[in-house]
Amino acid sequence: MIPYEKHILVCTNRRDPQNPKGSCAHSDAESICEVFKKELALRGLRGRMRANSSGCLDQCSKGPVVVVYPEAVWYQVPTVADAHEIIEQHIVGGQPVSRLRIASQD
Repeated sequence: MIPYEKHILVCTNRRDPQNPKGSCAHSDAESICEVFKKELALRGLRGRMRANSSGCLDQCSKGPVVVVYPEAVWYQVPTVADAHEIIEQHIVGGQPVSRLRIASQD
């Protein structure tokens, strides 16, 4: 049995600011993660769905990066407003947000 209908992982990995790969943490990833957590709670979805921070998802240059399972939809989420759009359209509405998707994990 899968414990959650959806599991949302938000990369909050922190690297040295000089690292050429970049770092999700330096792109406000922690605020993005908090939006997902708070919105799930406010909508009464806690327990059915889970959002949590994760370590590196190896898409550093696209950060902050969010992946939604079980669909395995990968997102580049540059703003808190984008996080709200994903919650409304994908998490609640079931339709991935095309404009924020990462096309391939290269």
